Amino acid sequence: MAETTVAEVMAELAGLEDPKSRAVNEKHGDDHGVNLGKLRAIAKRLKTQQELARGLWATGDSAARLLALLICRPKAFERAELDTMLREARTPKVHDWLVNYVVKKNPHAEELRLAWSADPDPVVASAGWALTTERVAKRPAGLDLAGLLDVIEARMKDAPERLQWAMNHCLARIGIDHAAYRARAIDIGERLQVLKDYPTAPGCTSPFAPVWIDEMVRRNSGT
Repeated sequence: MAETTVAEVMAELAGLEDPKSRAVNEKHGDDHGVNLGKLRAIAKRLKTQQELARGLWATGDSAARLLALLICRPKAFERAELDTMLREARTPKVHDWLVNYVVKKNPHAEELRLAWSADPDPVVASAGWALTTERVAKRPAGLDLAGLLDVIEARMKDAPERLQWAMNHCLARIGIDHAAYRARAIDIGERLQVLKDYPTAPGCTSPFAPVWIDEMVRRNSGT
């Protein structure tokens, strides 16, 4: 069976372009009009194809890049390649999928976490904080949690939106998962007031850290 080409996939994606999907996506800062369920169906059919994934990424098209992240082999990327990809990923969905579906599974994740967290580009730094949040929740050994809270306390209030969101997530995760730091995490959230007024749909938990922490601790305790 002939291998699928980038041109064939791009033609299929163009045929799935939907103005309503694009309008919804653009409200969230994304720039494609392909329904994500249909995108996942294509990925399921194509299965893992690393070179096709690289070719799709190289097009610069957001829908193609999302598909690339679904069919790639996360462990096959070199550190420098992932660093370049992250700096090219300027829309929220591509950025999030790259970090969550690929970088987190790559053997260079810890090196990239440390490098990105200190990067002057706030979008790159937000990826570093997302990786730190993953470690806070799953592999906290070796992390300086008190030091992370110091940085959050000093910088989160005035951080650009994407970086602020990532730091706030880390703050909440520390409070949820580490009882010894919970009171301080809640206190930082209360004093900084970051995302306190964020519109939250009924039945959803507010991203305001003190509320988020209290709700998740309550759920985890079964009360």
